[in-house]
Amino acid sequence: MYPVRRGKHKIFIGMAPGVGKTFRMLEEGHALKHEGFDVVIGLLETHGRKETEEKAEGLEIVPRKQVLRGGLTLTEMDTDAILKRSPQLVLIDELAHTNIPGSPREKRYEDVEIVLTAGIDVYSTMNVQHLESLNDLVARITGVVVRERVPDRILEEADEVVVIDVTPETLQERLLEGKIYAPEKIQQALDNFFQRRNLIALRELALREVADNIEENAIATTLNGQYCNIHERVLVCVSTYPNSLQLLRRGARLANYMNAPLYTLFVANPERFLTKEESLHIHTCEKLCKEFDGTFLRVTTHDIAQAIAETAEKYRITQIVIGESQRSRWQILLKGSLTQKLVRLLKNIDIHIIASEKTSSSKR
Repeated sequence: MYPVRRGKHKIFIGMAPGVGKTFRMLEEGHALKHEGFDVVIGLLETHGRKETEEKAEGLEIVPRKQVLRGGLTLTEMDTDAILKRSPQLVLIDELAHTNIPGSPREKRYEDVEIVLTAGIDVYSTMNVQHLESLNDLVARITGVVVRERVPDRILEEADEVVVIDVTPETLQERLLEGKIYAPEKIQQALDNFFQRRNLIALRELALREVADNIEENAIATTLNGQYCNIHERVLVCVSTYPNSLQLLRRGARLANYMNAPLYTLFVANPERFLTKEESLHIHTCEKLCKEFDGTFLRVTTHDIAQAIAETAEKYRITQIVIGESQRSRWQILLKGSLTQKLVRLLKNIDIHIIASEKTSSSKR
């Protein structure tokens, strides 16, 4: 008997409620049903939205399980019924949902994992603020501590992640038109979570999260190492020369402009001890790097160019900042310049050569 293949998981993610994640999931469910696939709705939360309710028409819905709690009859997704029905694809809303106490599993994403293990494909939805690693950041942005969270691994292990993107203005219009919340909740939502600045920040988080996911998948599936970096990453190469602080400041400005992480590299010669003054200079570089929220790296080797190239590959650097050569023309003629060696070693990386006492830079 052959082992059951794990189902494929596609997640529709958005910046906030009302962007259209569930609607899009239902659209794709209808399209696959039209192609002959066996598609059912495992759990749908319409929140009273008329368009969503209408979009669900024509798709089979697995009845919810009824649970008696404290004299109340509550409903929950019936995972066992989904497994028994065994469709090709099941649509499951609100991945971050917490199940009723006493349920076999605490969280809905755990039910989804059971369904996937049974070989059933799953389409699911979630908002970016429910991602575990972003919890503290979302709280700082919005002032709201999100209680229901999904581990990052769920997003990382998904076969496909689709961001459902609308502008903050469009989302606010939908809110005012009563397409997201009931009329009595609209103003409160606009004054709090749905403030424009919050939506802009959450939108960037959602787009960046999916970009990260795409980049990591590209790296994992590329055999020859030739992949496309989606995010910029800046590396500043410092030395014992006095212009290193100038290079660092230039690199920090570049990183800030590109909204990119900053790395600083010092390559130490294994056969040469630094003087007290030189050690202090490198320490100052490290301190300045950390003030810019950068990462300071130190490598000991004779081959400076190779060390830079290996660091660039390891940290997926896209921009390198170096100083102009301090060697004489005769030395460069005999041994070649660092820039020339880097150009030979590096592909698809911009090299910024900063003149010692000038503000101009050139790209090569």
